[in-house]
Amino acid sequence: MKSALTFALGLLLLSVFSVENISAQGCVAIRNMGCSGTTIGGETTGFLQKGQFQITGNYRYFKSYKHFRGSHEEAERVEKHTEVINKVHSLDLGLSYGVTNRFSLNLTLPYNHYDRSSLYEHYGNSIDANPEQKRFHTGSSGIGDMRLTGNYWLIDPAKMSKGNIAIGVGVKAPTGNAEVKDNFHKLTASGNDTLVYKYVDQSIQLGDGGWGFSLETQGYYAFLPRVSAYFSGFYMVTPQEGNGVARQTITTEYPKSIVNYYAVPDQFAARAGFGFALAPMAGLSANLGGRLEGVASEDLIGGKGGYRRPGYVISVEPGIDWSRGNFNLALNVPVAVYRNRTQSVSDKAITESTGKFTQGDAAFADYLISLSAAYRFGGKHDMMPETNGTFKNVPAPKH
Repeated sequence: MKSALTFALGLLLLSVFSVENISAQGCVAIRNMGCSGTTIGGETTGFLQKGQFQITGNYRYFKSYKHFRGSHEEAERVEKHTEVINKVHSLDLGLSYGVTNRFSLNLTLPYNHYDRSSLYEHYGNSIDANPEQKRFHTGSSGIGDMRLTGNYWLIDPAKMSKGNIAIGVGVKAPTGNAEVKDNFHKLTASGNDTLVYKYVDQSIQLGDGGWGFSLETQGYYAFLPRVSAYFSGFYMVTPQEGNGVARQTITTEYPKSIVNYYAVPDQFAARAGFGFALAPMAGLSANLGGRLEGVASEDLIGGKGGYRRPGYVISVEPGIDWSRGNFNLALNVPVAVYRNRTQSVSDKAITESTGKFTQGDAAFADYLISLSAAYRFGGKHDMMPETNGTFKNVPAPKH
């Protein structure tokens, strides 16, 4: 029989390793990457054994439209219909392989579809510049930045009873186009509409144009037969300062050199919470936790210039998970409870130069919908943890 702990552990690992750990949250360009580990939840997905494969798919959707300057919401933007609206549909396709029972490799390639509508990027927000308050759209579609991650369990899964910790390192390749262009509507001096073909906003570029290197950690502890605790941490280091893509934005702000091209920013995430085995015999589990994700104002390595909208989101993240054999399906819906658009390098420079505190704004989403599916195959699949820390033999899956 499948034990309650096994299902709680499966859910727990879903929460820790799900490839949806980080997702863009509106104008703060948090890219679709993160703790893309070997597991996606469910009883059979706790650990990848030597020679075992897992294919995953993760669909995400969100709509960002609420503007924040610091932690203050500028509600008047929505009231006056001048808000920027980003709608995002993305699909991460992943393939994992168990090199050993403790070490696995994970390859993930995202496909993204972005739609962005605004007033200010076209005719403008003001009544004088845009009497009819017309809103226009720009967008992009295509593959994003590919990433390869290696994860290693510090404790041999064959000896694991109640808990374990994994560490991981990864590399992100700039496979996503960071120079997507679209048509922007402008009014001529005579009041006629004209189109200007230029780069779309940083938040809807398919990639950031630079290489990245991630450091990750995650773990769990089962302290009750049907309840487990989990945590994860992630930081993406981007040595490259900027990607060379000019913003094509005329500004009188000081200093221009900081904001005349797009940055390749560091980003981070952390998660913690609890997993619950609701109906072990039916393969049904749930999780509830907290989640932090964001873009750093300054990079740890390399220059700190380039245009970026730094900030972070804190969310409450409920989820539900169902597994049957080697197949797993999971739904997570993080709901934002705190959003903060922090000071950028250019904001700090202007503040220091003028003596007047300056801070840009950014739009954030209220929630994110994430639907994940996984299937594993190959390998012997001959050991599964029991509640007492022992193992039982399980026949190899049929294909």
